[in-house]
Amino acid sequence: MSKIRFFALGGLGDTGKNLYVLEINSKLIILDSGLQHPTGDLLGVDALVPDISYLESRKNDIVGIFLSHAHDRNIGALPLLLQTFKKPVYATDYTIEMAKDLLKEYDMDPEKYVFKTMQYKNPIKFKDFKVEFVQTTHSVPLSAAIVIYTKDGAVVYATDYTFDQNVNEYFKTDFQKLARIADNGVLAFLGESGGALNFGHSSTDGNLKRTIRKTFKRAKHRIIVNMYSTELTTIQMVVNEAIKFNKKLAIIGRKAQRLVFIGEQMGYIKIPNESLVNLKFIDNNNKNEFDDVVFLVTGERHEPFFMLQRMAKAYDRLVHLIESDTILAMAPPVIGTEKIAAKTFNILSEIGCDVVKVDKDYLSQFHAASEDIKLMYSLLKPKYIIPINGDYRMLQAQASIAKEYGYKEENILVLDNGEVIAFNQGNIEKHHDMVENGTVMIDGNFETDLNSIVLKERELLSQDGFLIVTANVDAKEKIMLNKPEVVSRGYLFMKDNEEIIKQIEIIYELETKKQFSKKKIDWKNYKDNLRHQITRYLLQTTKRKPIIIPVIIDTSKDHKYKII
Repeated sequence: MSKIRFFALGGLGDTGKNLYVLEINSKLIILDSGLQHPTGDLLGVDALVPDISYLESRKNDIVGIFLSHAHDRNIGALPLLLQTFKKPVYATDYTIEMAKDLLKEYDMDPEKYVFKTMQYKNPIKFKDFKVEFVQTTHSVPLSAAIVIYTKDGAVVYATDYTFDQNVNEYFKTDFQKLARIADNGVLAFLGESGGALNFGHSSTDGNLKRTIRKTFKRAKHRIIVNMYSTELTTIQMVVNEAIKFNKKLAIIGRKAQRLVFIGEQMGYIKIPNESLVNLKFIDNNNKNEFDDVVFLVTGERHEPFFMLQRMAKAYDRLVHLIESDTILAMAPPVIGTEKIAAKTFNILSEIGCDVVKVDKDYLSQFHAASEDIKLMYSLLKPKYIIPINGDYRMLQAQASIAKEYGYKEENILVLDNGEVIAFNQGNIEKHHDMVENGTVMIDGNFETDLNSIVLKERELLSQDGFLIVTANVDAKEKIMLNKPEVVSRGYLFMKDNEEIIKQIEIIYELETKKQFSKKKIDWKNYKDNLRHQITRYLLQTTKRKPIIIPVIIDTSKDHKYKII
């Protein structure tokens, strides 16, 4: 028998940040390492990633990192893990190539890390268990369910899957292998909940294809398709329809170009070279107004909307939108992009472009709906159901589906991040432990963890701007050398507020004399008091609270030009 424990550091109650851990006889298997994109109120935060302090404390027990597919929610935090502990990464070849490409974005050399390509036919064996990949259907090629075979039965991890068969061979589910897993017994199914609120079966093909075809048919001038760069199946669909209408393609967006290039090089996406157009920069002789070209405007999160805004305002170097253009909007707003999406559509309306918004339901069918989840239960026949990958309401939705299917409540385990469940001889133990968990806010790179104070200051900056007060003093002689220079950004117009500037000068003078009257200058107290007094005055006067940044320069001989 095996001692088995399972817990999540992200992905339970989250849309993203997927990171699950299976422990077998004290050895740790990491399943995915994803990030979560921030909401609009987290100013300057680039990503949210799981706190991996617990894993760092047990890095010697980790046998590897197993990746299901190449989406940010599943591989986005990989650089953080590999910076913390160099462990082998196991994935299918396309996922590995995308993971290596991700490392390059963070100036990490992929050659310094161990990547092991998983073949669907060849499981990898460890001392007390073996791991096998099973092909599943998702919006990127070679997506996989990950099966961990133990002495007490298999644990099946399946995130982001459907059973849609309107796809090519690199996206199709291996039904035979899924059914065979059940032969030796399935202890637990860790199944995605992202589509659990949707009824029926998920299918990406029919309605979406008809919408694309209808739009292409009625377009009078250029067709601009905006979409997310990670949805390769949808990109392929647009490509196929464009070719049928004898149109060429121009792919705009750095990441999409890389994704398509990698996918095409590996044979997982097909775009004939003769169908691709290299656009030239717009000038007096070239406007790129080609009626026979479909422009794919792609990117991540806000990028498709931002690029459309640049085109609408004639800032872009390749496309300037005009009234006769047709915009096929295939990038539904996600968390944190609602405002920029609404603004983009307003701008497009002002130009008068024909905007066709694709129904969100047609674009969100890459996750298992209720009947897909039941079909997976039927194939695997698991003893325990553990809903993963979704908001809490989604986890509960899958729990309801499991009850409807016939599972007893004690065999359905809805967990929180950090909550540990243990299996003893194939049965769940009643006592649940907790491991350290949380969220790390990333700004620019994986070496920066933002705190609430920084976010509060950024919120104030975005609303009320900032004020820099710079002055020169001679600390040795205890004299002020000049009046302070006040610089405002995003707060007030200097020429129209001379009285406010004068009052700030008075506050500075009074506080400086107060500090100079002491035997020893307390520079921290000096700056803190300046900041406090100026902030209080401005709040009373203008009802606004900008960030105040005092800069005191000591020019005495002992310090020369010491900035305090």
